[in-house]
Amino acid sequence: MHQSSFIGREAEMERLKGLLKKKSASLIVVRGRRRIGKSRLLSEFGKEMKSFFFTGTPPSRKTTAQLQRDEFVRQLSRAGIPGVHPDDWGNMFWQLSKHTEKGRILIVLDEISWMGNKDSEFLGKLKNSWDMYFSKNSQLILILCGSISSWIEENILSSTGFVGRVTIDLVLEELPLNVCNAFWHPKEKRVSAYEKFKLLSIMGGVPLYLEQIRPDLPAEQNIRDLCFTKGGLLVKEFEEIFSDIFSRSIATHRQIINCLADGPKELIQICKELGKNQGGRYSKHLDELVKAGFVQRDFAWHLKSGKISKLSRYRLSDNYLRFYLKYIAPNHAKIDRGGFSNFMLSSLLGWDGVMGLQFENLVTHNRKILWEMMGIPPEEIVMDGPFFQNSSARQAGCQIDYMVQTRFNTLYICEVKFAKNPVGPKVIEEMEEKTRRLKVPKRFSIRPGLIHVNGVEDSVLDRGYFDKVIDFSKLLE
Repeated sequence: MHQSSFIGREAEMERLKGLLKKKSASLIVVRGRRRIGKSRLLSEFGKEMKSFFFTGTPPSRKTTAQLQRDEFVRQLSRAGIPGVHPDDWGNMFWQLSKHTEKGRILIVLDEISWMGNKDSEFLGKLKNSWDMYFSKNSQLILILCGSISSWIEENILSSTGFVGRVTIDLVLEELPLNVCNAFWHPKEKRVSAYEKFKLLSIMGGVPLYLEQIRPDLPAEQNIRDLCFTKGGLLVKEFEEIFSDIFSRSIATHRQIINCLADGPKELIQICKELGKNQGGRYSKHLDELVKAGFVQRDFAWHLKSGKISKLSRYRLSDNYLRFYLKYIAPNHAKIDRGGFSNFMLSSLLGWDGVMGLQFENLVTHNRKILWEMMGIPPEEIVMDGPFFQNSSARQAGCQIDYMVQTRFNTLYICEVKFAKNPVGPKVIEEMEEKTRRLKVPKRFSIRPGLIHVNGVEDSVLDRGYFDKVIDFSKLLE
C-alpha cells in the first residue's frame, strides 16, 4: 500500500470541512494513539488552504524548554518566517500571527505536549495569543494535536483558560474493518478473510501498521517480516510509542499492560497481581493508558435499570501491544539472531487463546457495524459491551464476550469465536451454561448470538439455537 493513498477517515474529514463554513475562527483539538493517522488526516485537510505545520521535539533527558523554542523557530524559518528570537512563546506566536492575519489559514501544533511540557508559560502564552491575535482572523483554524491525551485533557480541555474556546475535540479511533480491507488492494478479493484477520489481530485498525502489508505475500510471511525479523517495524515499535508517551513512568505502565495481556481484570485483581496497594496511583496510571488508547475500561451494568454499575474491568484493547508482550518481547534475542526464518504462527504458545482475545477486540471496536448486521437500531440500545457478573452467595459468576441490552428488555448474548475451522456444536453448550448463570430479571427475553469468521457446522445451524449468526468476515469482502 503506497503512502500516497489516503484511506478512510471520511466522517472525521467531514467534521473538519464543516469548519470552513463557519464565520469565526476555530480552535480544535485532535488526539489519539500514536500511528493512528492524526498528522496524515490534518495534512490531507490542509491541502485545501494555506497551512503551517509545527511539531514538538520528542522528549529525552536532554530536552529542555529552550530546545523546544529553538526547534519552533527553525520550523518558523522553514515556513518563510525567519529572524524570530527563540526567547518567548508569546513573541513567537505573535510573529506567526502577523503572517496569518488574512485569508483561509490552517495552523497545526503537532505533539503539543512535547512542545509545552517543559515551559510553565507555554499554555498561558498560547491562550493569550489565541484571544488577542489568531482568533481575529475569522477564516483561521488552529489545531492542537497530540498522542498524550491525558496531558491534553488536563491542560487544555479541562483548563479554565481554554474553556469555551475549543470548537471540536476530535478523538481518532482505529479504522473500521470495512475500511481496513482497502489495504489489500488490488488483491482484496483474492485474499481470504481468515488470512486478513490474522494480520488485523496483530495490527488492529492502525493505519501506519496496515500500510506495511504486502498483499502479494501470505499473512505468515508479512508477520515474519514485521514482527520476527531484526529491524522489523513492529519489533522496535513498542519502545518508541511507550517511551514517548510514558517517559517518566514507563516501567509501571508496562507492568500494568503485562498484567492485562492474558485477559481483562478488575483494579483489585491488577493491584493484587502486582503486589501493590489499591490506591489512587494505579487508578491514575490505568486512566492514562485508557486515554492513550491502549486500554479500555468496560463497565458492567444493572440489567433491571440499564444503569452502569460500579463494577468494571480493564481490557488491553490494543492488539499490537498484546502481541508484542506475548510473542515479540520474550523472543528479542532469538529475533536478533534470525531464529524465526521458518515458523508457523500456530506453533506460538497459547496462540489460539490470544487470537480469541484479539478477535474480541476487533468485534468491540466495530460494534456500530455489528449492530447493523444484527438488525438492531442504535436508538433501541440501552447498553452494550463485554459483560461480566461476579459470583456471590446469590448468583454464579458469568462472563459474556459481547452483550446488547435493548429498551424492549431484550438481551442479545453473543459468543465470539475465531477459529481456523467451522464452529462446532460445543458452542451451544457453552452458551447455555452462560445464560444459565446470568441473573436475568423477569420479563426479559434472551436472544443468543454467534459471531464467527470461518463458518459454522451445519449441525449447529440445524438446531436453530442461535437467533443471530453473524459472519464477521463479510466486513472484509
